[in-house]
Amino acid sequence: MQQGYAAVLCVLTVLGLEAAAPGECELTRLLQDKLQYEMRLQYMKHYFPIDYTVQVQYEEVLRPSNITRLRNGTVSEAALRYLWFHVSSQAVLRIREVLPEKHPSWKYTQELCQLFDALGEEYNKYRQTDVETVVADLVKLIHSAGAESRSKAVRPKALLDNCLKVMRMLYGVPC
Repeated sequence: MQQGYAAVLCVLTVLGLEAAAPGECELTRLLQDKLQYEMRLQYMKHYFPIDYTVQVQYEEVLRPSNITRLRNGTVSEAALRYLWFHVSSQAVLRIREVLPEKHPSWKYTQELCQLFDALGEEYNKYRQTDVETVVADLVKLIHSAGAESRSKAVRPKALLDNCLKVMRMLYGVPC
């Protein structure tokens, strides 16, 4: 079993891809189950007022096109997953900030936060010095409190749609 795993890692390394840890794969599968279209539609659109938006920093909107651009700039897959984790967990926190505890979407966002917390345990081994400078700078900017001047209004469902699309891009092959 160990030799087979090592062979897969060698092939992925040769292809330029970095394998995700087994814990990451399991947690992203659970996240994918929670981010099913029907659930995103119900909890992030139907339970919110029409055209409701959440204020997020410009950098907290991570789209597949951003990932493609960063990949073309030779950013490693591990660094891209690290960035996705920080952006997505921050987006879920932004959504949760606007919800009162009795809101129908509260429990759903709490479950998402718990999954991201567990995924955060997997990413504790990464330090910002271990990832490319462009990714480390984006993560610092996302977590800086004074960056509110570059904010934009985004629908809660759109944030989770982007989260799922980017997650599928980053974890589709290694998991």
